[in-house]
Amino acid sequence: MNIFVDTREKQRAIKKIVAEFEKQGVGYASTKLFVGDYQRADNSLLVIDRKQNLLEVCTNVGQDRERFVRELKRAREMGVKIIFLVEHGKDVNSLEEVKKWQNPRLKDSPLALSGERLYKILSVLEKNYGCEFQFCTKNETGTRIIQLLGGE
Repeated sequence: MNIFVDTREKQRAIKKIVAEFEKQGVGYASTKLFVGDYQRADNSLLVIDRKQNLLEVCTNVGQDRERFVRELKRAREMGVKIIFLVEHGKDVNSLEEVKKWQNPRLKDSPLALSGERLYKILSVLEKNYGCEFQFCTKNETGTRIIQLLGGE
């Protein structure tokens, strides 16, 4: 299997991911992707968009919502499914568990998204745009990308 990695992915941030690709014999090349961060070279209709944690997702669906929804609409129009792989860690393993997440920003800002509110937003996005939100630890990201794109 060969994977395209979006050129906007920071090399420092993806060292472990490409090390896992190399370990598993997966080829990869950097290229500008229309949507997402990772795409199987022979299947442009499924992409992985990596998110560092739930705080990044809050920013995406909060203050960057218009840009985020434009990307989802563009993907849907092209027939592309986006899987958002959120590297949040061991305490959130499924969308359902987002409900219990305690946003640390709530201490400073009552307008920050609660876990319950974020769960509702992500559920609506999944329903309306056919995307998925999946979760992993940073150490699992490379393996999960390979699995989700249809590798071993």
